[in-house]
Parts: sequence; C-alpha cells; structure tokens
Amino acid sequence: MKSLWNDADAAQWQADDLQMRVYTSRLLGQNSDLVLHGGGNTSVKTTVKNLFGESEEVLYVKGSGWDLETIEGAGFAPVKLDVLKRMADLKELSDSDMVRYQRAAMLDPNAPNPSVEAILHALIPFRYVDHSHADAVVSISNTPDGEARLKEIYGDRVLFIPYVMPGFILSQTVNRLSQGIDWSQYEGMVLLNHGVFSFHDDAKTSYERMIKLVSEAEDYLALQNASAAVAKADAGKVDLLELADIRQAISHSRGRAMIAQLDNSPEACGYASRADIGTLSQQGPLTPDHVIRTKRLPLLIQNDIKTELNSYQSAYKDYFDSEKTDGLTMLKPTPCWAVWQGIGTLSFGQQAKEAQIISDIIDHSRRAMQWAQQLERWQALPAADIFEVEYWELEQAKLKKSGSAPSFQGKVAVVTGAASGIGQACAEALHAQGAAVLALDIAPQIADKFTQTTLKGQVCDVTDLEALQAAIDNWVARFGGLDIVVSNAGIFTPSQTLSEMDSELWQKSMDVNLSSHQRLLQICSPYLQRGIEPAVVIMGSKNVPAPGPGAGAYSVAKAGLTQMARVAALELGKFGIRVNTLHPNAVFDTAIWTEEVLNARAKHYGMSVTDYKTNNLLKTEVTSMDVANLVCALASPLFGKTTGAQIPIDGGNERVI
Repeated sequence: MKSLWNDADAAQWQADDLQMRVYTSRLLGQNSDLVLHGGGNTSVKTTVKNLFGESEEVLYVKGSGWDLETIEGAGFAPVKLDVLKRMADLKELSDSDMVRYQRAAMLDPNAPNPSVEAILHALIPFRYVDHSHADAVVSISNTPDGEARLKEIYGDRVLFIPYVMPGFILSQTVNRLSQGIDWSQYEGMVLLNHGVFSFHDDAKTSYERMIKLVSEAEDYLALQNASAAVAKADAGKVDLLELADIRQAISHSRGRAMIAQLDNSPEACGYASRADIGTLSQQGPLTPDHVIRTKRLPLLIQNDIKTELNSYQSAYKDYFDSEKTDGLTMLKPTPCWAVWQGIGTLSFGQQAKEAQIISDIIDHSRRAMQWAQQLERWQALPAADIFEVEYWELEQAKLKKSGSAPSFQGKVAVVTGAASGIGQACAEALHAQGAAVLALDIAPQIADKFTQTTLKGQVCDVTDLEALQAAIDNWVARFGGLDIVVSNAGIFTPSQTLSEMDSELWQKSMDVNLSSHQRLLQICSPYLQRGIEPAVVIMGSKNVPAPGPGAGAYSVAKAGLTQMARVAALELGKFGIRVNTLHPNAVFDTAIWTEEVLNARAKHYGMSVTDYKTNNLLKTEVTSMDVANLVCALASPLFGKTTGAQIPIDGGNERVI
C-alpha cells in the first residue's frame, strides 16, 4: 500500500487543523482497501473560541452520513473534549443516551451526529486519530489464531483490544485497558475483528502510520501466498430468465421491488465455484459493521430459488429467536446478497446505489475470506456478536424513522422513442419516481441526453430485432429484471390519401408504428412475467377513434397497435401483466411542432397560437409531461386493477367523445 500524501497538495490544506484533517481523511477514503462507503472514522483535537471568546478544547470527529473520500469540514462534528472524556468514566450508558449527550455537547447544533466512536477518539491522547477497516488486517484477525499472527507482525508497537461491541462499551473497554499505559510507545491500535487505528500529533505521520501498519499486514499475506487462494473462473452465459426469477422471489420476500445486481467477473465466479463455498460463505461478514448492509449470511443459490429462499428465511427467523431480547423488531428475513453457485454473486437493494454498495462490500469480503483460508481458515465472529450489531438499538431506532419510498423505487423500466417529446418526458418522470430507466431512440442525441447509471440513453432502431433484443437483455442483466414498458416509438408520416399512398411510406409506418411494438412486447414479455407489478403502456393516438383524411398510413398503424394492445391484455393478464393504451392529441411541445409549424397551423384555422393549443373542450394545453404523468399513474398501483383500457388525454375532443 502506497502513501498518497503530496506536499504540494497538502500545502493547500494547511489553513488550520480541521482543513488538514479533511485532506488526510480524503486520502484514506480514496483507498477502498481501507474504508468503504462511509466506513472508518477520523478526528482531530484542536482549540476554538466559544461564544464568550474563551478557548475551548474540541474534538472534530467524522459525522454520521459522511464518506471519508468526499468529506468536507462541515462533515466533522465539533464536540467538547472534556465532556467526552468524562463520559468515558461513566459506569454505564446506553448508546442512545450516548448519542444524545454527545449531541448536547456539540458546539454547532447544525453539524451531523458525531461518530459513535467519538469517546474512543477523545481517549487517544494525540491530535490526529485515523481509523480504518483495512481488509488485510481484518482478514488476518478473522482466523483461529488471528491475534497471534497480528502480534507476530506488529510486536509491541501496537495495542491490541479484544473484540467488543462498538459504541459506549468499546470506549469503556479501551479506557479500562489503557489506564497507566505510555501511549507514545505505540504506533497504532488493533481492534480485533474490527479494524485498526493510527495516531500522532502530526497529520502526515498519523496517516502514513496507517499506511505502514496495513502494508505490513499485506506483506505478511504475500509471504503466505494468500493471493494464490483467490479463485478465478469464467461464468459463461448467464440465464437472464433465471436471474429475473431470483429477483422476483427476493422482491416478493421483501414486500417491494428490489434491484438485483449480478457480479459474474472472473473473481466472483471463481468464488462462487469453490468446492467449499457452502461452508466458506456461511461463516459471517468481514467486520460486524457490514451486517447492517449485508446481513450475517448470504443466500446460497444452487438449485431452486423458492425452496432455498424459504430455507434461508426459516433459518433467519431461528437466528433471531435464539438471540433476541424483549422489545426487538425482527428485520425482514430477506437476504441482502447471494452466492449464485458457478455464476457469481448477487447484491439486492431497494435502489441501484444500495445494491452497488453491497456489491463493493462483497468484492472485498470475497478476497479477505480466501486470504484467511490460505492462512488457515476463515473464522468470523460468533452469531451472537453479529446479532448485537445488526439489532443495535441505534439501528432499531432508524426503523421507526424510515420514510416512504418513491413510487417506482426498485423497479426497472424501458421507454422507446425517448429522445424528445412524450418519450423523453416519460423516461424522466419514471426515473424521478425511482425507476431505473433505459431510454431508447434511433436519434444519436439519446446517448448524450441520458448518461446516469439508472437513466441511460441508448441508440437503437426499434425495427432491428437483434439490436432491440440486445438492448433489453443488457438492461435486464444490469438490474435483474423488467417491470415497466412504455412502447412509445413512432413516426408521423407525410399526408397522403389512400389512393395516392406510396407503398414504401405505408410499409415504413407499419414497421415503426405497429410491428416494432409487437417485437418489443415479444422480447419483454418473458421478463415482465417475472416482473414486479408488471405494466405495459402503449402510446396510441387520437387518430384511432377519430381519424382524419390524408393520415391513413399513420391512423391504420395506430389502430392496429391499439388492437394489438387489446389482444395483449387478453393474453398477458394471466401473468399479472397489465396492458393499457393512451390516446394523446395535440401535444405541441414535441419535436415536430416547431414554432413555424405552430404559427402556420394556427393561421390556417384563423386562430392565435394560444387558442390553437387549447382548442379542446377544457380549453387547456396538453403537454408531454401531462402524458408522462398519466403513464406513471397507469404503471402504478393506482391502476393496479385496470387492463385493456383506452384512455384519451386530449383536453376533450368532440370527435372522440
């Protein structure tokens, strides 16, 4: 492990102790082998002027919810140092009370909650304190003779603390074990099965001590040829329908739509293909902190997902019943990740971000477990210790504060014709309500318009069956399934009477406005059958109930599309798939309605542009977002008992009515 310290960069952060603390915290946060997604803690002790102009000793400690990689000064909570030290001498204190009293001792009431390890940081008599969950150190610790191995590496340069529950009891333990010691003889401190601390009055020295301590653990693993134990294998082709089955089962167990993120990299497949995976994967997490994200154990998928999931849930309930105390509420007995034997690992999250965080934790855990196996064997903390953290009073309190989720959180959607107008509005609206949306269009600008992980624009000709299949398959592989399809792609053909109709124009309208929708439905149907509250919204047209002369190619195709939607509702209803059709009219904020065209059409009817836009019974303008909002409603539980419907969105059209 290399130090990332740079003198030129550091010079820009030397304004005060807190700024230097920000700089070295970010250095730690940049290395995922040290900390992951909010893990680790850092602090600095300094003196500030209080309201009365008096000097006061303060501990700036990382606040709850902040990530070391991106932390700013505002991410550190300023707590009165003397209060924290006095709290350490208390005989008992609940963690909830500890959090409350720490917050009461803050100088800034708007700062985030101090870390639950604030008291521990206060006890270490050095200005800068760094704490990480370094993979190498924890991996060695999680072996039967882990403490002896670590003492072999560090000798008397490191203070060793046996594992105890994080929070007040940990601070109390360190306070007791450190009475009368000479802290200056130590370069760091190891919390067995938990992590490593370094400290010094100089920020650079404290940071580089952390790098040195972790590097020594890595060197030890290298001497034991630990990396050779990290298996690699090729997964081959993934059965996407089986993936969708897994996601559906997990979602039903959780009681809401979930993202299923597959990692079938050579490392993930190698791990999932180990002969001892049934034993190795069922020992426990890398550190107890991870249980909040990952639960104690993953699901092992070998044959039948439903049977194996039922067994997992039953075992989790037994685990809860054997460890619980009065007043605890059992969490959902749904796995947070899974080992798909021979394929890879899966992470499950209510959001793509959550699934990615879990996936990153799994990535590091897989390697650490195999390193430990090479030393002797992987031995995580006992179930009782993991349960203490999983059902920590602070975590139970969070359950009572959890708010409502966006309507489509955890759902996966596809929108065609999404580069502009109604399609673009639908993609944006679904994403705003939590869905992961694939936005398809033949227009090249679609790729630059949507570039987020969960709102991706992709160039695709919907009349190209192979390209359409590949696009849908790749999106399913990314998020685990498909729940919502907005079949919107279409073209408005130039005006021609039936007697004058150009055969190529007619065929093009049929291909784009009708046949492509059938192909999309055919591709998506197997995934929708395994979806969560699956819904299809077909974009029809006012021209279906009220056609006009000269628009035969368009009107006939849209009429056929509407009939196809009715048949689809009949055929797919048995799978719980709802198929409904919208008939928009006069939606003027689309690409075809340029200012020039609008002015010309309004003039043709002897109207102002405003009157032309509102030329309906309600005298209202219909926008793309109006249509998108109705699409979202149709895809939501609000219309959960409706299928085969045709709904106009036109402000009221006399001919339609």
